[in-house]
Amino acid sequence: MWVKLCCLLLYFLALFVLARVFEAVAWYESGFLATQLVDPVALSFRKLRTILECRGLGHSGLPEKKDVRELVEKSGDLMEGELYSALKEEEASESVSSTNFSGEMHFYELVEDTKDGIWLVQVIANDRSPLVGKVHWEKMVKKVSRFGIRTGTFNCSSDPRYCKRRGWLKSTLIMSVPQTSTSKGKVMLKEYSGHKIEVEHIFKWITAHAASRIKTIYNSEHLKEEWNKSDQYRVKIYLFANLDQPPAFFSALSVKFTGRVEFIFVNVENWDNKSYMAEIGIYKTPSYILRTPEGIYRYGNNTGEFISLRAMDSFLRSLQPEVNDLFVLSLVLVNLMAWMDLFITQGATIKRFVVLISTLGTYNSLLIISWLPVLGFLQLPYLDSFYEYSLKLFRYSNTTTLASWVRADWMFYSSHPALFLSTYLGHGLLIDYFEKKRRRNNNTDEVNANNLEWLSSLWDWYTSYLFHPIASFQHFPFDSDWDEDPDLFLERLAFPDLWLHPLIPTDYIKNLPMWRFQCLGAHSDEEMLETFPDSESDSDSENKEVFSSDREVSEDDELSMFHKCSEAVCRCSVETCSCASQYCHQEPCECKARSYGSCSSAGDMEPDWSAWPSDMLHCTECVVCLENFAKGCLLMGLPCGHVFHQNCIVMWLAGGRHCCPVCRWASYKKKQPYTHPQPLSSEPPS
Repeated sequence: MWVKLCCLLLYFLALFVLARVFEAVAWYESGFLATQLVDPVALSFRKLRTILECRGLGHSGLPEKKDVRELVEKSGDLMEGELYSALKEEEASESVSSTNFSGEMHFYELVEDTKDGIWLVQVIANDRSPLVGKVHWEKMVKKVSRFGIRTGTFNCSSDPRYCKRRGWLKSTLIMSVPQTSTSKGKVMLKEYSGHKIEVEHIFKWITAHAASRIKTIYNSEHLKEEWNKSDQYRVKIYLFANLDQPPAFFSALSVKFTGRVEFIFVNVENWDNKSYMAEIGIYKTPSYILRTPEGIYRYGNNTGEFISLRAMDSFLRSLQPEVNDLFVLSLVLVNLMAWMDLFITQGATIKRFVVLISTLGTYNSLLIISWLPVLGFLQLPYLDSFYEYSLKLFRYSNTTTLASWVRADWMFYSSHPALFLSTYLGHGLLIDYFEKKRRRNNNTDEVNANNLEWLSSLWDWYTSYLFHPIASFQHFPFDSDWDEDPDLFLERLAFPDLWLHPLIPTDYIKNLPMWRFQCLGAHSDEEMLETFPDSESDSDSENKEVFSSDREVSEDDELSMFHKCSEAVCRCSVETCSCASQYCHQEPCECKARSYGSCSSAGDMEPDWSAWPSDMLHCTECVVCLENFAKGCLLMGLPCGHVFHQNCIVMWLAGGRHCCPVCRWASYKKKQPYTHPQPLSSEPPS
């Protein structure tokens, strides 16, 4: 996860550097930057009209270029970046979709229940033609969609009863606007009553109703009162301009940020005394002033702060975000990070996509699960101060120059999605190249694996867990027994009950208790050496090979060591079988007595039980080989308490019989410790 996060941060850094390179190239070719101001006098009439349409100002009654230019100057400074975006938006003739309502519930769900948006709906009465023709309606939809106004068509033939109840007996236009200035307030429906069915007149009607929601100030006394007033709004944005009404983008934003930001329009057209404006730091008009508890911020002085809906919307979202904005941002970042797995994972193509799907599901599930307690945490009534401090941190960080660069880059790459995707793909291919090179240097075989090999290994893994149920929560090895012996598959088909035998790792054998068998009153070591010189040397070599307390060996090395020890101690014959159990599938064997002699054979020696673990049962015979314990032999106990020769029980367990030969208790499960009621007699067993 940290590797993918670092790769994503490197990608964002590369995007930031690439945007600066594009700015340098544009400056070199054209000689201006995106933040450079444009003189409206040098623009053509068509470009001036395009700017007014993007800002949402009507110009139908202005035939002269001079009047249009003055209106552009009154609405705000024009930058090269805004002019470029407006011209590109006009050239892109993208068709905007309009909603067709199917009935009352559909209309109520989208229009009346939407509290933070404006809707323009054309109602077509029964057996009537629409009020706005198809061509003019398409122009209307395209014009209002620039300002986030959604459109739709309601045909009364689909629900005549609802139209009759509403009083829609003739074709008309309906506009829905939030009625109050609080978030999620009531919605009021307004019907168009004009006689001129033209796009410009309908647009003026829409902007007039949207602007009526904005608080308007007409004199300095009212401004002074409003400026010094403290209410529930922490963030206020003022527009000081010499206009009849605010631009449409300003009115649309006031609806979008209802309850979060208060929009105030200060009309300075007929002001004689502007001294109070100078006192609060407003020296020119038009000006967009953001007032927060931290101070005053002049919008339009930094990179990407254009006089447009999209630029101001991203600016206000960064200052006063909703929880939904943060969730969408985290969702985008998490999915971008998860897609990095497609390039980091090496090997077959199918493997890459399988890992990618798994990562996407895991990351998105964790994101949703982690957001649930956060939402519950924010609903607590005692966290108002925490919420205010968080917003204060957002306002401090997002009014910096670096934040303005990030917002400008976000608008640039979001308007050019092909460039964004191509840079992401190029970054991923670079990661794939370096990761493949690193793994080849480490001699990793998975780099050269093809799709068939990986699917084969995946099938082996799946069948190993399907045919061998997991018996414990320990870590199981990935290797399958079928790789060593393919005939095992046919064997298991012949014996269906063996499919239910669990796969048990043999690592637990190393943790089983081991100790030496000692006797009380035994002969001295010198006598034992004289009597059994050869056997002692054999036993010493055995002890050196088998028992080592200072190092750990792997499972395969341990099993080979036990095989060597068993060959030195055991001699197999068919006449005397020591494995009488039905669970034993080994060849019959007769274990040769050890060279030290048995404690119970002498009659005068008693086992030293103090050397035994407290939870082991006292016995003097191994039930696997049916031989008595000899002095100095290595013993091993199971969790059930039964004791055996170490060689005998290890061979038993390594053969796949993970249970006690006596009581059939699982050899990898703990059991209640055994308490000894009295010492065991020293007489040999019958």
